[in-house]
Amino acid sequence: MRNSIIKFLTIVSIALISFEGNAQQDPQFTQYMYNMSVINPAYAIDDLGMLNVGGIYRNQWAGMEGAPETASFFAHTGLTNRLEAGISIIHDEIGGIVKENNLYADVAYVLPVSETTKLSFGVKAGVSFFDADLSGLTTTDPGMDPAMQNISEAFPNFGVGAYLFGDNYYLGLSAPNVFTSKHLENETGLARLGEENIHFFLTGGYVFDLNENVKLKPAFMLRGVQGAPLSVDLTANFLLYNRFEAGLAYRLDDAVSGLVNFRVTPELRIGYAYDYTTTNLGDYNDGTHEIMVLFDLDLLGLSKGYNKSPRFF
Repeated sequence: MRNSIIKFLTIVSIALISFEGNAQQDPQFTQYMYNMSVINPAYAIDDLGMLNVGGIYRNQWAGMEGAPETASFFAHTGLTNRLEAGISIIHDEIGGIVKENNLYADVAYVLPVSETTKLSFGVKAGVSFFDADLSGLTTTDPGMDPAMQNISEAFPNFGVGAYLFGDNYYLGLSAPNVFTSKHLENETGLARLGEENIHFFLTGGYVFDLNENVKLKPAFMLRGVQGAPLSVDLTANFLLYNRFEAGLAYRLDDAVSGLVNFRVTPELRIGYAYDYTTTNLGDYNDGTHEIMVLFDLDLLGLSKGYNKSPRFF
């Protein structure tokens, strides 16, 4: 019974954090620079004939019962010299009780600004499926609270973004979903509200050539939503021989992270990140684990193996 109560309180607390208008709601990723099309539809690889496919799995607050788990998948390719398109999927789950699936199609149009700089504008459109199985929660009260009932809803999504980039830098501004949706309504005289607000993302990164074989890659992400403190992610990675990458990250007032990734073949890169929680919540979990897999598939046979210019972000 005690474990059931703890699970119930944990899930409800996390759900309140997720749904109330005064909190961040969209899933977060430590390796966000390799998951860019999920948060910005204007993200462009500017490499005709290359299919960029990837995924990230995040086990947040490991060891805490009912903690969030998130998985994302994306595929992106250039259709012409100016037009790029892709898909992105995000699955977010809290304790096996609350589940949300987001399915998007992304389109970006790329404009040359100079010989080395391009600016793209993008839109994403799709649908979110929200499910909450609250009836299975066990409480000390044998009678189920009428507010604790199952929810299954679908909402349309539409996002916009802009992305300025060159060979060794990028700067992006986006809102992945500009629609505000309410998961719960006033029914049977009960006031129940779970509202998702618009999230804004400002991202950027640069590659410094320290020498022929070592590069420094700082990056940042600012995430804002009405009524919540600004979320700030700062990352600094070292890239060695265009093959191995390692670095540190800091999420303001939340976590410090270690990141590594390895370019196994010209087409395949795998990565891992570990977050150590710096808040009081860190006393109740074993940290956060995140696994990344990226494929760069050469559809037109234009790649030259490891001599090909690497995709830094």
